[in-house]
Order: sequence, then C-alpha cells, then structure tokens
Amino acid sequence: MTTSRETQVCLDETPFYHCYVRRERLFDIGWFMRRVNETIARMANAEENCKGRFWEGRYKSQALLDEAALLSCMAHVDLNPVRAGMEESLDTSDFTSIQQRLAEFASKKRQLKKHPELAERTEKQARLKADLKLDKHPEAPLMVFDGSSHTDIHVALPFTEQDYLRLVDETGRVLRVDKRGAIPDTIIPIIERFGIDPKNWLEHVQNFSRRYGRCAGHVVRMRAYVERYGLRAAKGVGISKAMYRAA
Repeated sequence: MTTSRETQVCLDETPFYHCYVRRERLFDIGWFMRRVNETIARMANAEENCKGRFWEGRYKSQALLDEAALLSCMAHVDLNPVRAGMEESLDTSDFTSIQQRLAEFASKKRQLKKHPELAERTEKQARLKADLKLDKHPEAPLMVFDGSSHTDIHVALPFTEQDYLRLVDETGRVLRVDKRGAIPDTIIPIIERFGIDPKNWLEHVQNFSRRYGRCAGHVVRMRAYVERYGLRAAKGVGISKAMYRAA
C-alpha cells in the first residue's frame, strides 16, 4: 500500500508538478530577485575574491496604481545618480535606463555625434558587456512611449518620449546641489497633465521610495488597494493628498 509520503514524492516528480512550480515562479517577485541576486553576487565575489551577499538590504516592491505614480517612480529611479551626487548629469549616468533612452533618442534623431561623451560612454559599456560575454544573453528592450491616454499602461508608457526626457532632465538640473530652486515653466504642463501639484513635484521625486509603502497613487486608488488586499492601512495616504491636485 502506498503511503501519503510516497504519493507526494510521486506527484513532486511528475511533469505536471514541475509545470505548476514554474508557473508559480513566473509571478513570484521574491524568486526572481533571489535569482538575480545570486547571479550578480557570484560575478562580484569572483571579481573581488570574496564571499557573501551582494546587497545588504532586501528589495522593495510597490504597486504603482496610476500614471502619476508611474511617472514619479520612473523619474525618482532615473535621477538616483544625480540626486546622490554621484553624477553631474543624465548623460554621464552609466548603466542606467535614462542614459540608454537618451542615446537611443539621439541616435534616432541622428544627433549622437553632437553628444560625444554620451556616445563614448555607451560604446564603452558595449565593449565591457562583450568582454564579460554578457552580450551573448538576450536583453529585454525598454518599454516604448505612447502619448495617448487610451493606451494600456502594460503596453506602453502613457507619455511621449520628448516630454519624459525633458521632464527628467529639467528636474535633475534643479535637484543638483548648486541649482536648487523652482521648477521650470517648460515642464509644469507635463506634471499637471497627470494631476500632480507642481509645487510638490521636487520633494515627491526626491523621497518617493520613502514616502510610500506597499502602494502609491491617488488616495482613492490607495484606499481601494487597502480594501482589496485586506490591509489595515497604506503608508503615504497623507502624502498622496498633498501630491495630487484637487479634481
């Protein structure tokens, strides 16, 4: 007679079970980050001849509930090197998506030669990838832009490429230590289009990851998220009220 333990072992070895496990992992962020961390840690440890974890802290996952939250989070991440004082501009922020977007935009406009430092840095990164044999691995393209508000947010970013690059560039210039001040009039319409209050934009971009917990967006969407997942509350509701303009 087959015991329950033996039955479980048999089930664990079936193709159906392995298919089920793989499906579960497809939307498991924890599993994905663990695999990414392991790969990078092995490379870093081999280079430094040491052992241990690559990142000290755990990853942070936030649900972005609307276009304004998506815009704010993207700008916050793309401006990390500038905000931290590690780089003077977006052009020199190596291995970032914003630098890649700038290079691709300049290339499309056939203006990359007018930005020699940007061209040189992107070429250097390509050579480094080749030296590490990383160019052999498939590289997912960055999500495309689409200025239409009717486009599914999972298909394309709901703003134009020119508007986003201008927004991040102008915001970065103001955030630099020696150029603090009011945001330029040229990017106010972009911010207001998504219902964001311009006077709170700079503070919001600087501290986005600290101001919110599990979700970020308009207060109505945040409360709906809390109710849907049975949470007690959502960190950042007060910030959301100040961030979004009254309808």
